[in-house]
Amino acid sequence: MDLTHRPRRLRQDRIRGLVSETSLEPADLIAPVFIDATATTRQQIESMPGHERVPIEESVARVEEVLDTGVEAIMLFGIPESKDATGTRAWADDGVIQEATRRITAETDAYVITDVCLCEYTKHGHCGTLEPDLRHGECETPDPSLTVDNDATLTSLRKTAVSHAKAGADMVAPSSMTDGMVGALREGLDDEGFHDVPIMSYAAKYESAFYGPFRDAADGAPAFGNRRHYQMDPANSREALREVRLDADAGADVLMVKPALPYLDIVRDIRQEFDHPVAAYNVSGEYAMLHAAAEKGWLDLEEVALESLLSIKRAGADLILTYFAEDVAERLR
Repeated sequence: MDLTHRPRRLRQDRIRGLVSETSLEPADLIAPVFIDATATTRQQIESMPGHERVPIEESVARVEEVLDTGVEAIMLFGIPESKDATGTRAWADDGVIQEATRRITAETDAYVITDVCLCEYTKHGHCGTLEPDLRHGECETPDPSLTVDNDATLTSLRKTAVSHAKAGADMVAPSSMTDGMVGALREGLDDEGFHDVPIMSYAAKYESAFYGPFRDAADGAPAFGNRRHYQMDPANSREALREVRLDADAGADVLMVKPALPYLDIVRDIRQEFDHPVAAYNVSGEYAMLHAAAEKGWLDLEEVALESLLSIKRAGADLILTYFAEDVAERLR
């Protein structure tokens, strides 16, 4: 019998870890944190078990809980006290993210990343200023085919990123898929002296059905229409490389793919094409479906969570933004 090639020799427990090709550490993970300016107590997010919106007053305590698990970086998402047509609370000096960032950076060692988008701050729930509705004007039921005014939105995103940096954000992460957003943010940050604040661009963000629970959590679902006019078509992969190249050339420091699991081929393509750090967002729907299956007894939640994150890392992601961050980090310690 020819035993010159026996792969099972290296699958035994005492050597398995030594020859493991992919490693996952708490430092690879970013934990999303929801700050709610309308709340006075923590509010459970029904569609995302284990997660909650926290009031500004509890933002430091919530981040300390994350740090205790070994995760060092957080991503802040805000629910403002009021909304309007253009999302002006997104760049307000006393806005929810600005207030929370000042507290967190003053009292913790967390690496604070802030989401830069307008969907949580606009009444209509879209990711920027809408094009003028010439048929209806400022009516309650706009034309559902309306999409965002790209250039007007860039101005708002630039102001939002600068306001976050002034509040102490370590990194900003534009997520609106607005053409030219990275260049606009880089110019705005540099003009204000924030040359060292990096940009993690949602460079390949798909128009995905996996975002549902997040839109509940952040109160950011579109009031009408959809985001297919500015987020990527799930059928396209070559387009992702074009999108990412534009952001890389404009000065993006980290390139993100969102969602993660249905788009591992995109993560791999970007890893092979670019030498930037690559991030992947293991989104709310990916998290919720595993929880739902585990509640039915169909899956072992700890095992499938770890396997999912390993697959994202194996595909080429350096950083993973995930709602499993705390649970998996505690297991890895």
